[in-house]
Amino acid sequence: MPDYEVRPATLRDAKAIAEVHVASARAAYAGILPEDQLSALAPSTREAKWREAIEFSEPQVHVAVLGEEVAGFVGFDRSRDPKTPSTTGEIWALYVKPEHLGKGVGVALWDAAREGLEEEGCTLVTVWVPLRNDRALRFYELAGFKREMKTAKTTSLGGTRIEEIRLQRTVV
Repeated sequence: MPDYEVRPATLRDAKAIAEVHVASARAAYAGILPEDQLSALAPSTREAKWREAIEFSEPQVHVAVLGEEVAGFVGFDRSRDPKTPSTTGEIWALYVKPEHLGKGVGVALWDAAREGLEEEGCTLVTVWVPLRNDRALRFYELAGFKREMKTAKTTSLGGTRIEEIRLQRTVV
């Protein structure tokens, strides 16, 4: 198994993070979102968002690198859900390049996020996942997350309605 290094993202990583985001989203949402929406995704539209996130640490962003290549990233911070205590964190995003799936990158990124959330004083962590994203659901459930059945909701992603569910687990 390759030896990935996980570290806090720098502004120099923003373009690579945007590229990972688009490549991963295209793979993860194939069959969930229409093909024209997936092909319209462009790193250039995501780069500024990730540059701003890195600059202001909202969310905190870490990257998994193999040599000079960014293989995946995670964004995490306090929960964005209304009425959640300040001790609840959230995985805002966790994406891995398709060619690095199944090689431990996601687990390494989850571990970094868990450590960061623990340092922030979080005791609980949540993540929102589309119900049709079987790979992501399986990943989080193997990491100890449990589905919160009463949280299922329909959201709009680029004009397409998708069903999402929140999963949670303790940070430690």
